Formats: sequence, structure tokens, C-alpha cells
Amino acid sequence: MADKILILTGDAAETLEVFYPYHRLQEAGYEVHIGAPEKRKLQFVVHDFVDGFDTYTEKPGHTWDADVAFADVNPDDYVAIVVPGGRAPEYIRNNADAQRIVRNFFDNDAPVAATCHGPLLLAASGVLKGRTTSAYPELAIDVTTAGGVFENGGAVVDGNLVSARAWPDNGTWMKAFLELLASRGV
Repeated sequence: MADKILILTGDAAETLEVFYPYHRLQEAGYEVHIGAPEKRKLQFVVHDFVDGFDTYTEKPGHTWDADVAFADVNPDDYVAIVVPGGRAPEYIRNNADAQRIVRNFFDNDAPVAATCHGPLLLAASGVLKGRTTSAYPELAIDVTTAGGVFENGGAVVDGNLVSARAWPDNGTWMKAFLELLASRGV
């Protein structure tokens, strides 16, 4: 049986930040599950950059079924977690079970990948103190407020954590995460 990896997400997650790791990790031989506040169909979004806008724009993206509700997750069933961005982390960070899952992986020094707004969940879980992480650059203040060190990079590695800024970093982010998994014998 393949090792399992859990993606923690919800509605309004960035489509590319969910699907790229989902398929890339499957390609590498892992069984990948989508975890969300509820086990139901999720609506993802597409964020893009338009000349003249101060921030990204948002359009409806793909839909996808969650495999498991956060409350039903036993972290010991998974070898790693991935936290994509989009707007989902803005509300899943308030979910006690999502925080429980994240803390378990940090407490056990197990592999974690986070990108874009994903570090909002890490901050809310209390695991960024003294840690270096990337994130969507406008979240630098959230990282530092949580006691972390913000690094504006596409594949920032700090121990068990591999982070990136957003979907344009998907290739370097997942390459570094797969290297971390291999180095840990996962």
C-alpha cells in the first residue's frame, strides 16, 4: 500500500495549488487525500494577475470532492501534509481539527508543504515561531506576527517545512518537497 499524503483545503482554494501537488504526488507513487471541513464537493478558484489591478483577480475554478472531513483525520495515517493557498486558509485556520492536524505534523517533525495563503493555517496553529517560511508576499506581516521569519522564495526549506509564494512556484516547490520526502525515507 502506498504512503498517504493529506492536502488540507476547502472552498475557494487556488485550483493550481491543489491540483499540481495532488497529481505530482500521485505520479511519485503516493496516495493523496483531500481533507476539508466537511466531506463534500469543493469549489476551487483561479487567481490571476491583471495589468492595472493592485492585487490578484479571482474566477471560479474546478470542483473536486473532499475525501475526508478534518474531524475524521487521524494524522498518524499520513506521512505528510500539503497546505495550498487561495482563500480557503483564511477560514480553515479557524478549524480546531485543521490546527490539530498541523500541530501533529510539526510536533513529530513530519514533512509539511505550504504555499501562498497556506501559512495562515500554520500561523493560527502556533507552529511558525522561529521558523522561516515563504508565503504570498503580502502575508509577510502575518508570518512575522506569528513569530516566523518571512523569506520571499519559491522553494524555502526549513527543517520539515517546504514553502513557496504562489502557483508560479509550483515546480520548484514540489521538487523541494519531493526531495525532502526522499531524504526522510518517505
